[in-house]
Amino acid sequence: MTRPESEAPTRARMPSDVDTPDKVAYGLTFHQLAIVAVGALVFYGAWRTLHHVVPAPVLAGAGVVLGGLVIGLALGRRDGLSIDVWLLHAVRHTRTPRSLSAATVAADAALPEWIESPKAARMALPAPLRLPADAIDDDGEISLGEARAAIVGTTTVNLALRTPDEQAALIEGWGRWLNSLSTPTQIVVSAQPVDLASHSRALADAADAQPHPRLRAACADHAEFLGDLAARRDPLRRQVLVVNRTATGEHTHHAALRRADDTARALSGLGVSPRVLDASAVTAALTCAADPYRPPRPGGLAAPDAVITAVTPSGTRTKRRKP
Repeated sequence: MTRPESEAPTRARMPSDVDTPDKVAYGLTFHQLAIVAVGALVFYGAWRTLHHVVPAPVLAGAGVVLGGLVIGLALGRRDGLSIDVWLLHAVRHTRTPRSLSAATVAADAALPEWIESPKAARMALPAPLRLPADAIDDDGEISLGEARAAIVGTTTVNLALRTPDEQAALIEGWGRWLNSLSTPTQIVVSAQPVDLASHSRALADAADAQPHPRLRAACADHAEFLGDLAARRDPLRRQVLVVNRTATGEHTHHAALRRADDTARALSGLGVSPRVLDASAVTAALTCAADPYRPPRPGGLAAPDAVITAVTPSGTRTKRRKP
């Protein structure tokens, strides 16, 4: 598909620092000014208290060291976070229990008699594992305690293959959907590996069952192509999920599912194929998010309160031998 020479590509300037906090004074944000102000108050209080006891050069040296620490704390960044926030997360990480359990553990629970407790050191009991989601309904709604969420799975669209007018129309439709959002919404884009080796083996097994020699040859050739592609490359597929949540304090039943339906209708006009995920699809999506390198089982996972039974096929009968 070629574009007419008269159509010029649509270009729009967008600043790269849209997420940068606003500067209040002296090129510093309110958060940075608060850190500097606290450091200045600490130094002023120490000077007023100790200037009669400690020599002035010692206090001046301590003030230089304190000023360097405050400036580093206010202006320094690591892993995309300010140093004070990064240190706060580090303290929380060191105080977080390393062993978690889904079972409820009492505070005064003792070890059973048949377990020999270690004498060298005290073994800490596992802390309770608290997950953000505690249930998934049959229609796909996720219970998040007081809030609820629903997931919409959608495909992608290639803007490079569109004309400038089509690109402008798609971007305008995308902007209208973004402006219509009134509740927290999350867009998750992930790349997951594709298991082509299993597809190659399945096609190779099905090649002998084809009714015509040419179909068998084509099936075997395609199976060989998939096997060679899986051996030489690491193919990935892109998954796009839109998570719609209820507003704070909103207790309307199926509100998240209704917003997911509105999202699917709005995105369907952008050239993609959105659909609201049901319970099994939501479970598979959460499983892939937790472990993207291990695909979920094709049969899905049973609910915690489901009774799993095995039905013997009626066509198979066991023959008994006569004595």
